[in-house]
Amino acid sequence: MPKETSKPGHNRARKVWDSFGGGTVGALLAILAGASLLYLKFGLGLIHLSYDLPYAIRPVIQPQEAAIVYLDDDSHRTLNQPYNAPWDRSLHARLLNRLTADGAKAVAFDIVFSDASNPQADEALANAIRTNGKVVLAADNVPSDYGRDGVEAKQIVPPYDPFLDAAAGIGSDEMNADDDLVIRKQVPISRDDQIPTMSWAAAQVAGAPVTTNANNQYVPRWLNYYGPATTIPNVSFYRAISTNISDAVPSGFFSNKVVFVGAHLLTKFSGERKDEYPTPYSRWIRDYPFMPGTEIHATAFLNLLRGDWLNRLSTNAELSIIIGCGLLFGFGLTRFRPLPATGISILLAALVAILAYLSFVHLHTWFPWLLLEVQIFVALAWSVVFNSIRLYVQNKLYEASLALYLSPKLVKKFSNNRELLKPGAKKEMLTILFTDIAGFTSISEGMDSDDLAHHMNLYFETAVAQCIHHTDGTIVKYIGDAIFSFWNAPDLQSNHQLRACEAALQFHNLPPQYMNGQLLITRIGLHTGVANVGNFGSTARVDYTALGENINLASRMEGLNKYLGTTVLLTGETHAGVSGKFTMRFLGNFQLKGFEKSVGVFELMGALDKAAGFQPVLEAFASSLKLFQQGKLAEAETAFCKVLEIVPDDGPSKFYLKQITELRAHTMPEDWKGEVELKEK
Repeated sequence: MPKETSKPGHNRARKVWDSFGGGTVGALLAILAGASLLYLKFGLGLIHLSYDLPYAIRPVIQPQEAAIVYLDDDSHRTLNQPYNAPWDRSLHARLLNRLTADGAKAVAFDIVFSDASNPQADEALANAIRTNGKVVLAADNVPSDYGRDGVEAKQIVPPYDPFLDAAAGIGSDEMNADDDLVIRKQVPISRDDQIPTMSWAAAQVAGAPVTTNANNQYVPRWLNYYGPATTIPNVSFYRAISTNISDAVPSGFFSNKVVFVGAHLLTKFSGERKDEYPTPYSRWIRDYPFMPGTEIHATAFLNLLRGDWLNRLSTNAELSIIIGCGLLFGFGLTRFRPLPATGISILLAALVAILAYLSFVHLHTWFPWLLLEVQIFVALAWSVVFNSIRLYVQNKLYEASLALYLSPKLVKKFSNNRELLKPGAKKEMLTILFTDIAGFTSISEGMDSDDLAHHMNLYFETAVAQCIHHTDGTIVKYIGDAIFSFWNAPDLQSNHQLRACEAALQFHNLPPQYMNGQLLITRIGLHTGVANVGNFGSTARVDYTALGENINLASRMEGLNKYLGTTVLLTGETHAGVSGKFTMRFLGNFQLKGFEKSVGVFELMGALDKAAGFQPVLEAFASSLKLFQQGKLAEAETAFCKVLEIVPDDGPSKFYLKQITELRAHTMPEDWKGEVELKEK
């Protein structure tokens, strides 16, 4: 048994260097991955997803400080208003008068009243705006000529002068969508902008505390959506002005609310721009994944009024987090082998997701946390590669020495757990298999030693690879032409009896092998029982094996084949684990030499699908054996003879006919139970 000869100090220094060198590479890879995703365009998808995903599990919030009146399809039809032209402004005047009477806190029109229309209707709307006193009107920002610096300039299209003079404020209805058309960030305002956003203008009129400092409108903010489309309380336009009790919105519905008025149409004309946008909820809502622009303006206003808008960490702060986490993940995961590293990575990924969600919900702050998840994956991948290569080299050197005396399965097992190499044993339930080549001594007599070695190596290689190892059995040793193996150790196998029986059948399904011109017939014995399993020997050399009387009993089963003329025998303990899964027959109870108790013996005849072909002999033999065990020797003799008429070379029947002859020559004991006593091994 080879021993490590390196000095302890040298080993510690090598481990430190391996961990530091591998950790450095892992940290650099993780940091590079995170920083690239943060700064380069291909990382935008993950950044956007970091913003979107928390909405999937956060409960929907029902704000009551605002309401929306929609110019929807029902209102178009009920009020007979065109889809491709402005509405009758007298209807807007009626709505505004209703809102004033209902005590609305403020009103924001997401409609640009830019030109004159019907004079009477325009006058009515202007009077309604003036009477309310807290109306915010929308203004368009439309592209104009490019400036000298090549930047596209914008021109404001304000409301019609009479409306503008009567309004409490105006705001831009411009939207700022990301490349996937989702509105995530409130429209950025610069000090050069001539008018504020509609949400800011509405917040000013409503007296939101954040608007007391004009500089606050230049602070970047991200929308905090309260839910999917129509989460904010809303009604159809026609219901808001209806006098029909069954349709009308109840009195007081708009009281103390800031009311936004805008379009929400499912019917659109060809070429008309749709003022509706996907939201973070669109990823999992498929029926109607879009939100009207009016509700987005209302959401931005509510964020300002309630002070619950979302903040994002600065780029420098995010980069610092990426660097810190990259160092932690890169150095940390490299210290662990693949399996524990994977488990730790899963825990880290879950922790990052939980912290991101808690920050989102309670601190109203989000950051691109999915970049950290990528860093974890990169660090884990490097950890697996690094440790796999290192362990591969170490194990290959170690396995080279183990393979000199251990089976491939044990080599694999021991290479992962060197504690198994220490002397010691424990009790395990095993299914033990012994094989022997019938008549091997006479077959091999006179053979050249090289020729004999060639044939035996071929026999063992085939038997081990296609029978025992094929069913995950453990080869313990070769004893001459015999093989000693077992199942359920060192790896536990809940179906170890089944595996052992399958291996036994595989022996007889192998192509015929000949030696010295004679067919090789393998006899097999199987038994299941507790044995002491482990390494017996010293720290310099160990022998992995099993000891105990159950090992001897399995060997006796193999030897019993030559008396019964069979090839595969197993005890009742093995049979109990495979009952109904193979074609078997009970051969009786035997008192074996060296064992006090009798043993139930079964013959493994073939696979279960072969049962029909064996049925006649199974039934005939079972009835014959029953007569024998009852002491009805004459009847049993006749019955066994009938079995031989079915199968002329049936070994067990011939054996019992000999037993009957011997029993007749002696007086049968009074307590005879039909057991057969064998005085030889």
